Amino acid sequence: MKVLGINGSPRKGGNTDILLDNALKGAQNNGARVEKIILNDLEFSPCQECENMPDDGFCIIEDDMQTIYRKVEEADAIILASPIFFGSLSAQTKMMIDRFQCVWRAKYILRKQVLGKRKIGAFISVEGSKRKDFFDNAISIVKNFFVTINADYKEELFCFGIDQKGAILKHPELLKKAFMLGAKL
Repeated sequence: MKVLGINGSPRKGGNTDILLDNALKGAQNNGARVEKIILNDLEFSPCQECENMPDDGFCIIEDDMQTIYRKVEEADAIILASPIFFGSLSAQTKMMIDRFQCVWRAKYILRKQVLGKRKIGAFISVEGSKRKDFFDNAISIVKNFFVTINADYKEELFCFGIDQKGAILKHPELLKKAFMLGAKL
């Protein structure tokens, strides 16, 4: 099994990154091959809603998103990790998801399966306040993304009230939950 972790946080070594690493360790501990993408390290533009997009379900913009499409197709499970910014996903995460518009169009408008292989999806998110409702908007976007890429939303881990870089390390129970999330996949 191949598990792809996608880190949408702009902060390397931050809470989202640490939790994703723990989840990937859990998956690897159970025999999965794991790979992690850090969106902030890639160069890709936001969706341009191209009028001349081809009918093959792929984006015509040549940038690092081409690698993400390929890795998402190859994966058996996806762990998407993003902090909550302004009550939703980080800009990096949302920008990546928006670039799957070409896949959405192929699937729902053209009735073509571009990413036909079924996958398992998991979502990890961290936010600084104590408002659990801030996760609701992010969850709906992630669920739409997972449906588009043929991933069944199976696992989630939400950590609220965690703000300072590395503060998650003071919460071993959450680190263990992340590990177990990966192990379940």
